[in-house]
Amino acid sequence: MKSSLETVSVSRESRSCVSHRQFRCHSYFPHSPAFRLCVLCVLFVTSSGCASRKPVADRRQPPPAQPAGAPAETAGAAKRATDVPEPSATPPAALPVPKKNKAAPAAVPSGYTEEGNASWYGEPFHGRRASNGEVYDMYKLTAAHRTLPFETMVRVTNLTNGKSTIVRITDRGPFVDNRIIDLSLAAAREVDSVVAGVVPVRVEVLGGVDPTAGYFTVQVGAFRDRGNAERLRDRLSASYSPIFIQEYDSPDGVFYRVRVGRISGEDAARQFGEQLRARESFTPFVTRLDEDSPAGGNR
Repeated sequence: MKSSLETVSVSRESRSCVSHRQFRCHSYFPHSPAFRLCVLCVLFVTSSGCASRKPVADRRQPPPAQPAGAPAETAGAAKRATDVPEPSATPPAALPVPKKNKAAPAAVPSGYTEEGNASWYGEPFHGRRASNGEVYDMYKLTAAHRTLPFETMVRVTNLTNGKSTIVRITDRGPFVDNRIIDLSLAAAREVDSVVAGVVPVRVEVLGGVDPTAGYFTVQVGAFRDRGNAERLRDRLSASYSPIFIQEYDSPDGVFYRVRVGRISGEDAARQFGEQLRARESFTPFVTRLDEDSPAGGNR
């Protein structure tokens, strides 16, 4: 027990001595030249380190003056080079470059209409070949016309009741005076003309079709006897050319049609037809010259 108390007493004295020595050191060094030299060294090192950590921005040069505005072509090229890839020099195949010297298409007359009488036809023409080469079906919305191109779409309006239908031209005719169109049975039902047989109509051409362009001829006669057709041809050949005979196999037998001229434009063909009427006392029919189609027509 005595030994423990002595140990504690020694420890306290040691700590007291240490504290006293620390106090003496603190009170001594501030007045020492060595201490002052040490402090000056520390300050010098500290100030040097701070100088070396000066911000990078302080070492940059001032920004250069802005250049004058660049030309539009140069600015555009620079923008393409930095913002978007340069377009290919060759245009895509789907978008060919149009030809600069290509002539513009001729204007197509619009609103072509005509008024006259319409008849209709069914048996015995049903199932026979029409003028355009296809088989005539009286239950389809088709029609025969003397001058309109094949495949032309027309609106036919019955002027007595206002009913209308749209038909496709597939045949030639009617070669009967005072009639301008021959409807299929289906089309005649649409405009309610089956019972009447012949009704006044208005025919309107639909779509981009020029019905007056192309070649036309004038029919001056139709004969069952080929000899009669040949005699008329021979008589007219002294004054008109060309003259030709078209053979038409109708349900009532073969007919031989005598036709005169190969005339460009419907208007010129109609004028020529009127000359033949006045000079020869014919009842002429102007019809389109379908040189690449089989002969035909429903009348």
